[in-house]
Amino acid sequence: MQGKVQRQTPLPGQESVWDYPRPPRVEPTSKRIRVIFNGVTIADSTRAFRVLETSHPPVYYLPVEDVRMLFLRKTDRETLCEFKGLAAYFTIAVGDKTAANAAWCYPDPTEGYEAIRDHIAFYPGRMEACYVDEEKVQAQDGDFYGGWITSEIVGPFKGSAGTWGW
Repeated sequence: MQGKVQRQTPLPGQESVWDYPRPPRVEPTSKRIRVIFNGVTIADSTRAFRVLETSHPPVYYLPVEDVRMLFLRKTDRETLCEFKGLAAYFTIAVGDKTAANAAWCYPDPTEGYEAIRDHIAFYPGRMEACYVDEEKVQAQDGDFYGGWITSEIVGPFKGSAGTWGW
């Protein structure tokens, strides 16, 4: 960590994002992951993966079978992750409400990240609510990363102003 960044010490039952690896690790979770948009549950899974990367809250990837894909429209947006490869994006549309490029996937992830093929991740800050088990998550600051902050995770977290150099 550079400058004045001070790692928070996790309490029992918590994880520090500063103990997560770089490159990121993919691990399965049996916790219930839910995504709600405009009053509709658009994703609900107990078969998700979480991607853990130094200084970032976990990002949850849900199998497409557990996502109501009728509410997702693929867009032209693409970004490149140095670890996972080329990401494709989706706009979420439920009723009269939309969220552009609010979900993404890796159609052909790089070696080591094959587990998240056919899985969708959501920006929690662009959804009405996202839950890990019954806890409503807080979105990671910034508009690039899509981490899910719960009471089980301590930081500080990359994403807010002044953190790009971490």
